[in-house]
Amino acid sequence: MSNLLRAAAERVLLGDGAMGTQLQQAGLESGHCGEAWNLDHPERVLAIQRAYVAAGSDCLITNTFGASRVMLERHGEGDRVVAINRAGAELARQAFGGRPGFVLGDIGPFGGLMEPYGEIARATVEAAFREQAKALVAGGVDAIIVETQTALEELEIVIAAARDAGAKVVIGSIAFDKMLDEDDVRTMMGVSPETAAEFLVARGADVAALNCGTGVDMRMAAAIVRRYRAACGLPVMAQPNAGAPVLENLQVVYKQTAEEMAAGLQELLAAGARIVGGCCGSTPAHIAALRARLDSCK
Repeated sequence: MSNLLRAAAERVLLGDGAMGTQLQQAGLESGHCGEAWNLDHPERVLAIQRAYVAAGSDCLITNTFGASRVMLERHGEGDRVVAINRAGAELARQAFGGRPGFVLGDIGPFGGLMEPYGEIARATVEAAFREQAKALVAGGVDAIIVETQTALEELEIVIAAARDAGAKVVIGSIAFDKMLDEDDVRTMMGVSPETAAEFLVARGADVAALNCGTGVDMRMAAAIVRRYRAACGLPVMAQPNAGAPVLENLQVVYKQTAEEMAAGLQELLAAGARIVGGCCGSTPAHIAALRARLDSCK
């Protein structure tokens, strides 16, 4: 068993919060490539991740969500794929400052549709994810987290790429949306938590996770965790958003306070989550509040 899985079995681990919104607050312009900051502004990425460590994070997710070749080429950064991913892994490790902690190498969706539904060949997607996974493993990550997935076909490709790269742990994280006409969730491709959990087991993932998603707050995240655990025996990770986004002055804002988010932690723990953290809109303050609540539950 890996050190990460052993630690999660012994105690609940605390992840970090959002990276994208934190990069924007640090000066990243809308539409620009935040992953390129691993090379161009490493001190800003490092400052964000150090703030999460100071807030109490046991796990840091690398700033590589959109760092596959398919995504980076849209920003003219395709020739820096390996360097961006390795730097992302190394910065997260550096942020722990020598303290114990786990670095999760982040792989997000490639942002399109594969043939025959879209214009991108499956072989292109497979090669891009293999390249990214190998660079993250070479950078020293403790796990690869496949984030914000909605389609099983893409999830399968990335899990295979992570395994081929030699990842010690593979985390499959699904983005569910609350359905408008009932108190249920599905991905945008119609995948239920039960189907996702069974698929993750069949494809050899080590952790079943959820992140992001429309309308998935702490309460709904807890419900998904319960459904995961009823469908499979994998440890579960949950990273809900900081409430629902609202549009203010043409900017997307998340208004859930740190205290409001932390108030839902007990239900998430009771559901059986072994790794908890935040996604969009969450900040070091949210993680600090989760840390305080987590410590008080011991």
